[in-house]
Amino acid sequence: MRSEQSALIQLHTAVLLFGGTALFSKLIALSALDITVYRTAIAFIALVCLLKFQGKAIALNHKKDYGIAIILGIVVGLHWVTYFAGMQLAGIATGIIAFFTYPVITVFLEPFFSKQKLKSKDIISAVTVLFGIYLLVPEANLGNDVTLGIVTGIFSGLLFALRNLLQKQYFSSYGGPQTMLYQTIVASLMLCAFVDVGPADLPEQDIWLLLLAGIIFTAAPHALFASSLRFLSATTAGLISCLQPLYGTVLAFMLLSEQPNMMTLIGGLLVVSAACFETWSITRKKA
Repeated sequence: MRSEQSALIQLHTAVLLFGGTALFSKLIALSALDITVYRTAIAFIALVCLLKFQGKAIALNHKKDYGIAIILGIVVGLHWVTYFAGMQLAGIATGIIAFFTYPVITVFLEPFFSKQKLKSKDIISAVTVLFGIYLLVPEANLGNDVTLGIVTGIFSGLLFALRNLLQKQYFSSYGGPQTMLYQTIVASLMLCAFVDVGPADLPEQDIWLLLLAGIIFTAAPHALFASSLRFLSATTAGLISCLQPLYGTVLAFMLLSEQPNMMTLIGGLLVVSAACFETWSITRKKA
């Protein structure tokens, strides 16, 4: 029981930190791409240190796995850029809700990776999400920052869903920290040529915030999440992960005074409810 309680604390802490990642889109005075490059580089160094400390392997088992790691790194790098961009454009609550369409997107992508077929409940979930997103959108015009941020957040969710399916299909034999180590370094190297602000020109405050984002809000939660799965079911982990939008919204309200309006709360409730339902359905079938 103690092990399960400890794992629950680790899982909630990981999800809280994942939700808190969104804050850096507003706290750091850099573009979404710059934040991603520095955050992933710092996270890579932290993950190397973590794996060395734990005495776990860094090298991959097969040469072909490095090619898969590169593909995963490219997808996750684009996901992180669009994730932060969505928050910067639409605000944290709206951006994180738009991103959290990914569990439903996953259901629609999964038939391309397995023999699983869509069911009527999946269509209902999709309609629920679409209505929730409709409530979030102020106007059907990409010239509106909030609308553009929502579209960007949904695209980020699409990339995240694609990364998860690719990882499950081709990279599931590796643990969380080892997997993220390769994805972070690939993402950082892929995007570093496009950085606007070089390392020497970074403001001191942003340096500290980037260190915080890379170590505490990237490397640490992935390690905690992976550790918690040793004692918790996939169903429990999946459902608790659905608290990420709530944690992110509450933290944004407490620390940045971002207060979502009623339409955002209702739309968010619909999107997150559909995400929780699909997560529960998927993990229940695996149990």
